[in-house]
Amino acid sequence: MNPAQSPLRSPESAGKIIVAIDGPAGAGKSTIARRLAQRFGLLNLETGAMYRAFALKALRSGLSLDATADLEKLASETRIRLEASEGENRVLLDGEDVTALIRDLKVTDAASRVSVFPAIRAWMVRLQQEMGAGGGVVMEGRDIGTVVFPHADVKIFLDAAPEVRGMRRFDQLRPSPAVQPDDVIRDLRARDERDRNRADSPLKAAPDAVLLDSTSMTLEEVVQAAEEIVTSRLAASAAPHQPKINKA
Repeated sequence: MNPAQSPLRSPESAGKIIVAIDGPAGAGKSTIARRLAQRFGLLNLETGAMYRAFALKALRSGLSLDATADLEKLASETRIRLEASEGENRVLLDGEDVTALIRDLKVTDAASRVSVFPAIRAWMVRLQQEMGAGGGVVMEGRDIGTVVFPHADVKIFLDAAPEVRGMRRFDQLRPSPAVQPDDVIRDLRARDERDRNRADSPLKAAPDAVLLDSTSMTLEEVVQAAEEIVTSRLAASAAPHQPKINKA
């Protein structure tokens, strides 16, 4: 496949660190990543948006979301770009701004379905690694700390109870009156099942990731906790090595 070849454009970042944020759908990864990027002068790479953009194209094409070969061919003909802005990133699919379109429930569900295929994930991973190769980034997704950047300087696994995540997603999407919170929570549970049990790169916390459960936390409390994790990890890595002294 030919990955879409354009890294995110943004002003020069302040450092070369890589911050990886993983977690299930609706955990708030995009919001926390955006706030950390602002706080530490990093580029914000929202990998979930990349999967949703490809899922949108698959839906538009009328392809079966189970047709591996067809999806792989479609990926080879797909260009995905992220462009930095003051708010969320602009997501360009073959040159079209689809930022608003990829938040639709059908698109997010389709993204979970197409992401289970190893060929699609391998294509995305190559593109994500290319985008973050220079460091100075915060990247969120489901396998950033385990597959995309296993040697990231900071790893956070952001989680929350399914009911809490479902209500947050419901409020974020502002779906039509025909869609109720229970529908969103049910779809989210199904996505959790697919993400955690797929054969290739299942959703799980990296062994050295810091678990941040936001179930009972406000947004500002989660942001503060995440900032403290990053600050603590950077301070620890910058501290000079102290040799052990053997006492007689």
